[in-house]
Amino acid sequence: MGAVGALIMAISRRRLSLSLMKQAMDATMKLSCFVVFILLGATVFSLTFQAVDGSVWVEHLLTGLPGGQVGFLIVVNLLVFFLAFFLDFFELAFIVIPLLGPVAEKLGIDLVWFGVLLAVNMQTSFMHPPFGFALFYLRSVAPTEDYKDRLTQKLIPKVTTGQIYWGAVPFVVIQIIMVGLVIAFPNLVSGGLGGEEKVNIDNIQIEVPADASTQGDAGALFGTPAASDAAAGGAGAETKKEDPGAALFK
Repeated sequence: MGAVGALIMAISRRRLSLSLMKQAMDATMKLSCFVVFILLGATVFSLTFQAVDGSVWVEHLLTGLPGGQVGFLIVVNLLVFFLAFFLDFFELAFIVIPLLGPVAEKLGIDLVWFGVLLAVNMQTSFMHPPFGFALFYLRSVAPTEDYKDRLTQKLIPKVTTGQIYWGAVPFVVIQIIMVGLVIAFPNLVSGGLGGEEKVNIDNIQIEVPADASTQGDAGALFGTPAASDAAAGGAGAETKKEDPGAALFK
């Protein structure tokens, strides 16, 4: 959707050219290769790690933490938060999360809720240095030199990288608060998951066809075993009554 929107804007402003398309496709190819190679490397790492029983070691390490589920969640979120300073969400999602998921399942943690919790935590990797994507996006559009505003004719000072970094601190704090709220109130995520559907018995109506003349017919209609047996027994009794001496002479 973003690519289509960018193409429409470029065409409407008559800025779409062959060189611009070549640059966009080149950047897309680099990013796609970057993600694919991370996925391949993560798969090789996971297979090697499991071959030496590394997953068992991680499971024993994390399940032995004091505090049970709460202790596990605190340690895992701190680990993911500090790893996000040096790894982006691709590496965290493909390498770290597959090691934590089985442990969470062993502890009885809802994996859907656990995934949402880690996703909220990993969002901080977009906003804190040194690999915060959002910071680089802001740096690419923020002015690097003082400039004069066209409307007010006032001199607007440039935006430094340090100002962008410090400006991201409140948003990182908001993300941390959201992680705490998700842990404290799990129903924010899983409130509508796994609930049993309640059926009101008073609203259930059983309609019997009016043309069912006898109980046997109604039983045959509904397929009840008792009615079928009764019907079969009645038929056998009627047969015996019709020919009582046949068995004697045979």
